Amino acid sequence: MKSGYTYPIGTPGQPWGAAERKAWLAERDVKRSYQEEVVSKIDALRDRFDVEQYGALSYDEDRFPLFCIKTRNWDSAKPVVLVTGGVHGYETSGVHGALKFVDTEAERYAEHFNIVVAPCVSPWGYEVINRWNPNAIDPNRSFYANSPAEESANLIQLVATLGDVLMHIDLHETTDSDETEFRPALAARDGIEYIEGLIPDGFYTVGDTENPQPEFQKAVIESVAKVTHIAPADDQGEIIGSPVVQFGVINYPMVKLGLCGGVTNCQYGTTTEVYPDSPKVTDEECNDAQVAAIVGGLDYVLSQLKPAV
Repeated sequence: MKSGYTYPIGTPGQPWGAAERKAWLAERDVKRSYQEEVVSKIDALRDRFDVEQYGALSYDEDRFPLFCIKTRNWDSAKPVVLVTGGVHGYETSGVHGALKFVDTEAERYAEHFNIVVAPCVSPWGYEVINRWNPNAIDPNRSFYANSPAEESANLIQLVATLGDVLMHIDLHETTDSDETEFRPALAARDGIEYIEGLIPDGFYTVGDTENPQPEFQKAVIESVAKVTHIAPADDQGEIIGSPVVQFGVINYPMVKLGLCGGVTNCQYGTTTEVYPDSPKVTDEECNDAQVAAIVGGLDYVLSQLKPAV
């Protein structure tokens, strides 16, 4: 379905230049504090975990340091698990779900895994509640060599220090603002027509087309279903325009699209999508859904690692 909506910046049909990007940036304002809401929680974990700074954003290096949290007693004999949140800074439960997982669950898995959590990859986006960075670039389409997004480039550098990663779970949300703001902005930026989409009511995951791991996805969905509702397919059998391959699961080509989900060569990977605007859920339930997704994934991987009795 086409939309008659015209984005207020730029000329329809023409991609943005520097002036349009500057105009877009001028309209962004700070709505919350990364230091107060996120860094304070990271600092509170320092007595139980190793916290490392893996970079800082050049927009304001003091304001936007980038942190990862690691389980202690790192052992090269144990497999590595990576959890990322806040690649899209506005997707709040990705950030706070990652932090809640560290606080409430990570230690009990540390016996089996070296766990690394980067809870807020895009802190500028967290503060202004936006999908893009200040240059109107989507970090989650920028995970490739010589990335134009420093949020992505910094995480790529961190991943390069980790060795082989067995499991990677990237925490996201699908929000109503995807249709009211971010997809119209994307169409305007790229000079293309905006076609309305449907926002699914519920949780779903995105697997990798090149390595779908359906049983792993199923385990994640079943774990989350204990906490919140799973998104049904639409009338076309799709979620956000992609075929549903099993209940609550679609697949994307992660590396081809420059997605964070393709930043490692992991055997087990998924991208979570929580729907925080549903009348059926609270903010804390959204955080709990992210935690349940990680736990479901870890339990499945653990079951695959254990020798048959």
